[in-house]
Amino acid sequence: MTPHMPREHRQRHAPPGEVPPMSAEDVAAIEAVLGYEFADKSLVELALTHGSFYFPYRPGDTYERLEYLGDGVLTCLMSREVFRNYRSLPPGPLTRLRAANVDTEKLARVAVDRGLYRFLRHKAPKLQDQICSFIEEMRKYPVHSNGLLDPPKVLCDIVESLIGAIYWDSNFDQEEVWRVFRTLADPLIGLETLGKHPVTELFEFCQKTRRGVKFVKDEWDKSLKVEVLIDGELVASATYGQKKEIAQNRAAKAALDKLKETLGQTQSESASADVSEALDELDIAGTLKCQ
Repeated sequence: MTPHMPREHRQRHAPPGEVPPMSAEDVAAIEAVLGYEFADKSLVELALTHGSFYFPYRPGDTYERLEYLGDGVLTCLMSREVFRNYRSLPPGPLTRLRAANVDTEKLARVAVDRGLYRFLRHKAPKLQDQICSFIEEMRKYPVHSNGLLDPPKVLCDIVESLIGAIYWDSNFDQEEVWRVFRTLADPLIGLETLGKHPVTELFEFCQKTRRGVKFVKDEWDKSLKVEVLIDGELVASATYGQKKEIAQNRAAKAALDKLKETLGQTQSESASADVSEALDELDIAGTLKCQ
């Protein structure tokens, strides 16, 4: 998918000093993506209006209240879904499954994959570049990056606000909301595609292999760098703008990859040595037998 600038909205004439409303064509296009026809069309416009869109006019209503509503209902419905589908799974993995399907990255991916981001009404100068960068980076991780990407939160927000709008417009019909979201978010992340957070995986790996791990962030204010020490030795480091958490996750992933590569080489060398030793023993046995 090639990132591109949002479409130019066909907007109806607005009185001087007021922001233009969303066109009927755009409302219909959004309803087609959602597979839901709104009784109150104004909810579509509201669900996609960022606070910056009103500049330089006086501030007006934004998607924030609908986002709050959508966030709550999605958490409830996804909790029900994983609880019903995984009857013997304990709370810990259930929580991870729920989170993976409604977290910022997953919902941002929905906004991109379904083209909803093209209808976002905003005037934030850097936001479009951030969206395009995320679209480019998410190609590297087909399902989920597990903390290696920093998606623009606004992409998640508009999915939640549209869900909130449907919930309100349908008179709080949870089954209708689930029908829409289940289609939008397809495929959902299941146990077979659920990844592991790189920091968690690194600690588990080091525990199993009896290694000590330490994250060093002492120089963050100067270098914006996070380093990973394994048994006191520097193994990996990473930076990610001003985002310390993302930098830590990327440093953990780099360290984990290096450790696994080293372990793989060690096991391969050990296996080769075993084979060589076995062949030597066969040669000796054969020589003795001939004698």
